[in-house]
Amino acid sequence: MSIALVGIGFSLMLLLMFLSLPVAVAIIAVGAMGGYLMYGMPLVDMMGGVIWSSVNSPSILAIPLFMLLGELLLRGGIADRMYDAMAVWLARLPGGLLHTNIATCTLFSATSGSSVATAATVGTIALPALQQYKYPMSPALGSLAAGGTLGILIPPSVNLLVYGSLANTSVGQLFAGGVVPGVLMALAFSAYIFIFHGRAGAQATELIDMPLRDKLALGKYLIPPLVIFGVVMGSIYGGLATPTESAAIGVMIALGFVALNRRLTLDLLIECSIQSAKTSGMVIIVLVCSLLLNVTISMTGAAQAMTQWIAAFDLSQLALLLVLLVFYVLLGTFMDAMSMLVLTVPIVIPVVVAAGIEPVWFGIFIVIMCEIALITPPVGMNLFVVHGVRTDGGSYSDVTRGALPYVVLMMVFAVLLMVFPQLVMWLPDLLAGR
Repeated sequence: MSIALVGIGFSLMLLLMFLSLPVAVAIIAVGAMGGYLMYGMPLVDMMGGVIWSSVNSPSILAIPLFMLLGELLLRGGIADRMYDAMAVWLARLPGGLLHTNIATCTLFSATSGSSVATAATVGTIALPALQQYKYPMSPALGSLAAGGTLGILIPPSVNLLVYGSLANTSVGQLFAGGVVPGVLMALAFSAYIFIFHGRAGAQATELIDMPLRDKLALGKYLIPPLVIFGVVMGSIYGGLATPTESAAIGVMIALGFVALNRRLTLDLLIECSIQSAKTSGMVIIVLVCSLLLNVTISMTGAAQAMTQWIAAFDLSQLALLLVLLVFYVLLGTFMDAMSMLVLTVPIVIPVVVAAGIEPVWFGIFIVIMCEIALITPPVGMNLFVVHGVRTDGGSYSDVTRGALPYVVLMMVFAVLLMVFPQLVMWLPDLLAGR
């Protein structure tokens, strides 16, 4: 297959998306049509078996379980108390509650797995306090949008689960690879706030002056997310459970904490189940269609054509990754993160593997690119979510101005990971005994 045909197929998918067709429809249309034109009905007929084997995988079951876990934390009253507990300790730092936004997003990400859910949850909880203490709106909204992106980097991450399925890479290794970069990125966000928005929050004196006894009493609300994260990740890294089994354990623990809060009702369970089913269904449909596209790509030799075409430029690993960085940042300006992930991984992963790039490392890199897409105007999903939870009727430009410095910061962070790949690979190598 020529590189021109690969380009035509990719462009056709983008065109169908621009025409407002659902992402899954655009992917399956090109994948099935391409397979039929190249090999006829036999290739199309075998796709049913691919769907069954893909959806029947235990790793796919982890997606709705982690979605349900996040819904229970959100609707069970755990997330809002977590923010209050963070606020009384971090309000005295230069930047005040802006640090609380980042810290709460980080901790919620460690139990949720969804950036949109993280941004919506923390934004809904934080904005009343930010408005009460007269924080400047642009930095406040930017910190919420950027902090929310950590939901797909810090494990458990739905995007890492999807990448693992597409790239046939260990989910446990990917989760381990996301821990150090996720924490470092959260610290980088706080460092930016410290330097450029240190004067914000001067009026939050009642939080700063709260007695130590009251602060310690609020600390108990940090126990549920820490316990859930410790058990879920500890069971995976300790070799005691698969990601799917650990997700189920996390759901059971979350149900216990919700029951202790006296919020466990049939209506809550129904609401959490319906919402997690809707979100999971969307993700799994897109994933299945991408796997079908992967069949066509493999059978037609598109991946090999791309690999040979890239190899002809004789690029170094660093140069190749810088090209991909620019490509993904531009792609993220008009495509949502999940679509970008499932559309490009089947094509790009053979190229990066041929260049000697570790698939686990590349998984973290591409998720960071997805994070950038979430806060890159004009179609950054987290920008819409954070703006949507505002109640003051402010301009959409407030959140875009507040988020743009974080886009630059994440791009610099991605380059840093290129120069020091062990920031990603240290923990996976340690757990694997390498």
